[in-house]
Amino acid sequence: MSKNRLCDVLGIEKPVIQGALAWLTDAKLVAAVGNAGGMGVLGPNAGQTTVTPDPGETAERMRDEIRKVRQLSDKPFAVNIGWMTSFPNTFAEPILKVVYEEHVPVALYSGEIDTDLIKDMKAHDMKVIYRELNPTVEGAQQAEAAGADAIVATGFDEGGTLPGRVIGTFSIVPMLADAVSIPVLAAGAVSDARTAKAAFDLGAEGLYCGTAFIASQECRVPDNVKQAIITNNAVDLGMYKTWPSYYRSLPGALADELVKRDAEGATREELAKLQGGIRNMKVGMLDGDIDKGYISVGTGISLIHDIKPVSAIIDTLTADLD
Repeated sequence: MSKNRLCDVLGIEKPVIQGALAWLTDAKLVAAVGNAGGMGVLGPNAGQTTVTPDPGETAERMRDEIRKVRQLSDKPFAVNIGWMTSFPNTFAEPILKVVYEEHVPVALYSGEIDTDLIKDMKAHDMKVIYRELNPTVEGAQQAEAAGADAIVATGFDEGGTLPGRVIGTFSIVPMLADAVSIPVLAAGAVSDARTAKAAFDLGAEGLYCGTAFIASQECRVPDNVKQAIITNNAVDLGMYKTWPSYYRSLPGALADELVKRDAEGATREELAKLQGGIRNMKVGMLDGDIDKGYISVGTGISLIHDIKPVSAIIDTLTADLD
């Protein structure tokens, strides 16, 4: 494809970033994305099957996964660290220490903006991709002024924790692309060549894709979850309020109950307690129990019809990006 600013700044061949995906990432997936020309991201609990309450052990687990990536690939990759700074906790400092010690080349910073943190990461020679949960012109401009190298424009079409404002991907992309001078990545419902080209036509210079990579051969999600993704479409997704805003899920006992309780007027706090947070995402999407957990994906599942290797997914996404 033709010259691309995002590729230039990140040192990659194709302007595709794999979403952080929490439990669902590991060194195998991240390395596969890098080896195919894109950039993989190690998310929270990458490569893990259990939770530890110890910040030091959590950090060392991340160090191990970082080193596994480097055993499988010599391409640039990222670690998602913003999740630690979105609320007070004791995990941020040890994880950041490991990221700096291991010389991770790129940070995916997801969450409320902290310009001092961006400046600190830049001081450690990291490239910074900033992703605001509720995208705003002001947040994008603050991140750019602090030194961020790229901005993710997240639309309401995405999977996972949805933005609080119901603004679609193809509305938020041009809004942010017009507001900053650094590259903008489109996130939400970009799953094939058509949606990728549409995002670029609206001003995006990169793609941030989560659901598309869950349906890859290299993703460690069990086959029953992948089959649920390719046999359902956006119409089948149920949406419900929760903390901090909304979630959507494929059908299952827990997801159906959440949709029902929402319709009956349950509060966000009540629904968040029932949903079980990232713990029940693991149950549904990593353990494969789609009744006790939930399967959170974006509306782009309508365009996913089979399970492909990462390389084929990236080739499809970039086929028309000239």
